Amino acid sequence: MIDKKVTTTNMDTLNRFLFDNHPIRGEITRLEQTYQAILDNHNYPIAVQKLLGELLVATSLLTATLKFEGDIAVQLQGDGPLTLAVVNGNNQQELRGVARINSSIADDASLKDMVGNGYIVITITPKNGERYQGIVGLEKDSLIGCIENYFMQSEQLPTRLFVKTGLFEDKLMAAGILLQVLPSNENTTDSFEHLSALTETITSDELFGLSTEEILYRLYHQEEVRFFETHDIIFKCGCSRQRCEDSLMTLPANEIDEILNEDDGKIDIHCDYCGKHYIFDTIDIAQMRKKNHPQYH
Repeated sequence: MIDKKVTTTNMDTLNRFLFDNHPIRGEITRLEQTYQAILDNHNYPIAVQKLLGELLVATSLLTATLKFEGDIAVQLQGDGPLTLAVVNGNNQQELRGVARINSSIADDASLKDMVGNGYIVITITPKNGERYQGIVGLEKDSLIGCIENYFMQSEQLPTRLFVKTGLFEDKLMAAGILLQVLPSNENTTDSFEHLSALTETITSDELFGLSTEEILYRLYHQEEVRFFETHDIIFKCGCSRQRCEDSLMTLPANEIDEILNEDDGKIDIHCDYCGKHYIFDTIDIAQMRKKNHPQYH
């Protein structure tokens, strides 16, 4: 039986759910516009697009596990042609991401082909409290397998992620389900294996096209399941003209002048996340100096 709190037909959403008869929790996230926003203004190879979709879903699901206000960054680094892939999120489900590539990547490239010798860095930064960072080697063949390893090493809670990326009705989508054992004195091995086996049967079309209620019924109609309010997910880049100004004003004056002279009297700061350009000319720089440094008056 599915005990529903809220239903939704919107994509770019996250729902949490609980099993009444098992000490196991879950989350479902589906992404379309947020995924597309991360790919816009970039000509990523197909394999990198797919990896970013998986990273985006994983970060959304991880963000939903935060019990406090704060930020999370899930970052892949290595010595392969994909030198960096990172998705940043927060407890408000505001996400952004970017990849950096230094050579060609085949459409069917594996994680190892892309990243080479590398690792995953998961950084959690509470609004109040100490920053935490976990590092996991790429010991599995897939990104999702590596993140499941992270949970076993750092949280010591059995966790499974089921992630799909691909086209649905001509839209590029990414979606996923997380199952995680709750702290309990019970032996959860059989329950977790049973629910994981059920979840593995979900198809891409079902995950992309069905509502949360329909997915839960499709997978767990013989279980007692409750799901909760829907959280909207959005792409949000933290860049702004003011942040660019603040960054420029940390540079030595002669260095700024050199950049202006080399680039026809303009400084172009480009945001890798959203593709925006912030242009500063000599007049802008002079005004910024007057505002930030009284000696320029």
